[in-house]
Amino acid sequence: MDAASLTHHDALPAMDIAARLGRLRVAMSEIDQLDGLLVSHLTNIRYLTGFTGSAAMLLVTANDAVFVSDGRYKDQSASELGSAGVSATIEIVASAEAAISDAVARLGIQHLGLEAETVTWAQQQRLAASLAQCEVISTSEVVETLRLTKDAGEVARIRSACAIADRALDAVRHRLLEEPTEAEFAAELDATMRAFGADDVSFETIVASGPNGARPHHRPSDRKVVHGDLVVIDFGALVDGYHSDMTRTLAVGSLDQERRHMLEVVLNAQAAGVAAVGAGVECSVVDAACRDLIDAAGMGDAFLHSTGHGVGLDIHEEPRVSTRSTATLRPGHIVTVEPGVYLTGLGGVRIEDTVLVTQDGCERLTLAPKDPMVA
Repeated sequence: MDAASLTHHDALPAMDIAARLGRLRVAMSEIDQLDGLLVSHLTNIRYLTGFTGSAAMLLVTANDAVFVSDGRYKDQSASELGSAGVSATIEIVASAEAAISDAVARLGIQHLGLEAETVTWAQQQRLAASLAQCEVISTSEVVETLRLTKDAGEVARIRSACAIADRALDAVRHRLLEEPTEAEFAAELDATMRAFGADDVSFETIVASGPNGARPHHRPSDRKVVHGDLVVIDFGALVDGYHSDMTRTLAVGSLDQERRHMLEVVLNAQAAGVAAVGAGVECSVVDAACRDLIDAAGMGDAFLHSTGHGVGLDIHEEPRVSTRSTATLRPGHIVTVEPGVYLTGLGGVRIEDTVLVTQDGCERLTLAPKDPMVA
C-alpha cells in the first residue's frame, strides 16, 4: 500500500452500513417483548447510520427508524445518513427526549429498550419520566454484538490504520538513539502517523523508558531515553473512525541479562498467544497460552493485565481476551494479543499485535518487526 492510498478514504472499500439496521431488527426480534430500541451510545449510532457528530439518538422498531439530533447537525446528518443509504426519519429538534417521547407514542411502542452499558442513571430517570406511556427496559450489548464481526470495509480501515502505525514506527525508531525525552518521541511518532494519513491517534501514545516501563499505562514524561533502556511504545492510528493498536518494546544499546530474559519470555508468550487464535477458540484459551509461559518463567505476578481486547470503532471493545472471558472467537473478530511483564525499578516489556480471526487461525494486521534492537 503506497502513501497516497493511505491518505484517501475514497481508496477504501465501502461499508454496507445500510444493511446494519436490518441485522439489528433481527436481533431485537429475539428479545422478549421488545418492540423498540433507543440507541444513545454515539459509537453504536455511527455504526448503524454513518453519523459522526457528537449529539444524536436513534429509535429503532421493526419497521421504522427515527434519528434525532440538534440544529448543528441538520445538514451533516442528512448528508451522512443519505451517503450510507440509511432509511430513517431525521428530526432536528431542541429537545431530543421530547422528540423521542413523541415518536414512541406515534409508533405505538409499548416496551422500549435502553442501552444498559452506556445510559447513566440520570438519563434513565429523565427518559423514564418522559416515556411514561411505555415500559422502559434494560438491554445489554445488542448493537455491540453486531459489531463483533467486522465486514470487509471495516477490516480494510483497521488494516490501513495498522499499516500507518507500522510505517510511522519504522520512520522514527532510530530517534531513540539520540536521547529524546519520552514526550518528544511520542509527539514525533504521533505527528508521523498523521503525516502518513491517520485522521488522528487511537489513544494517548505510551512511551515508557527504563524504570517507567514498569507502569503499563505510563504517560510520556520529560525523562530522557538513555543507553541500556528498554522502551515500551504502545500506540495506534485512527482511519475513518477505526483504530489500530500495537506495542513494541525496543532496546537502546546493550541490555543486561535480566532485561534480555524479560524480552525473551514476553516474545515467546506473545507468539504462543497469536498461534492460539482461531475460529472456535475460547478467549480464555488465548489468555492461558500467554499466561502459562510467563508463569513458567516465574514472572506470573508481573503480568498485571489481561491478554487482549477487541478493536474497531472503539479502541477497547468486545471480545475481551482474559482469564475470566466466556467469549469464543469467530471469523471476522479483530482482537489484540498483548502479554507483558512489569518489574518495579527495572522496567517492563509488552509486545502487542492486532489480529484478524480467520477460519483456520489468524492474520496479523500489525506487521512492525519485533526485533528489539534499535539501529
